[in-house]
Amino acid sequence: MIPPAPVALFVYNRLELVKRTVEALRQNERASESDLKIFSDSWKREKDKAAVEHVRNFIGGISGFRSVTIVAREENLGLSRSIVSGVTSLLQKHDALIVLEDDLVTSPYFLRYMNDALRMYANEPTVVSVHGYVYPVSKRLPETFFLRGADCWGWGTWKRGWRTLRLEADILIEELRHGGRAREFDFDHSFPYTRMLRKQANGKIDSWAVCWYASAFLANMLTLYPGRSLVNHVGTAETATHAWSLSNRFKVPLADSPIRVQPIPPVEDPIARAAFRDFFKTSRGTIFTRGLRALRRPFLRMS
Repeated sequence: MIPPAPVALFVYNRLELVKRTVEALRQNERASESDLKIFSDSWKREKDKAAVEHVRNFIGGISGFRSVTIVAREENLGLSRSIVSGVTSLLQKHDALIVLEDDLVTSPYFLRYMNDALRMYANEPTVVSVHGYVYPVSKRLPETFFLRGADCWGWGTWKRGWRTLRLEADILIEELRHGGRAREFDFDHSFPYTRMLRKQANGKIDSWAVCWYASAFLANMLTLYPGRSLVNHVGTAETATHAWSLSNRFKVPLADSPIRVQPIPPVEDPIARAAFRDFFKTSRGTIFTRGLRALRRPFLRMS
């Protein structure tokens, strides 16, 4: 059997959330076969030092995986730089990678789905990544489906897929404008991705994720999603860097049975796209309250 892709976990100063994320991941049926690579960012402010050290003490004792490797940063990179540099370094050594942050709880079937999908579409050049979270849309979705672009709540990619990433937000904006694709990029004006990309270009936010989405979108590349979510977000206003309240609107039941990953044509699913668009429209107030400050489709946290 082909060994699972390594899992990169990015942590900062939120011990209780890290514990929940690690425990859920450890319950995955392929956890004991998986190499866990943990990137611990250093403290940005002196007041965060103790909390960061508590997290580092905890991750130093993690077991239940094939191996655990810890990269303890000596300087604070912030989430965006930490993820980009960490993913880049790992994909210099591995062909594929699974990525989590410290506020994501996974279904026991998350690793199975991610590895099955990463293997199945490894040589499909139009597929840029695999995603584990799906919004609680009102319509029934296929077991798996494709959407154009890329996403960031429990995801995986290949060395070839990560090469798609471009961080020059100003250039990405110009390409969207010249191509007349801003409306499509914004899911028919249902979510302000273009405005966020402009804020990224102006230095008002620090989001690798909006550039990841834009890079894949402009390259006409696709991300595979599950029809039932394998990831849930558990961050709170008290622990997130940008204080905000995560509405129950984005909470999802985790899949309680495996997702069947079977080959499907690499084309965007119009029903799923419409379901996402309708969800964004009906959630507009909640999304915009948080969305204009940062992005993680719909949220970004920065350490």
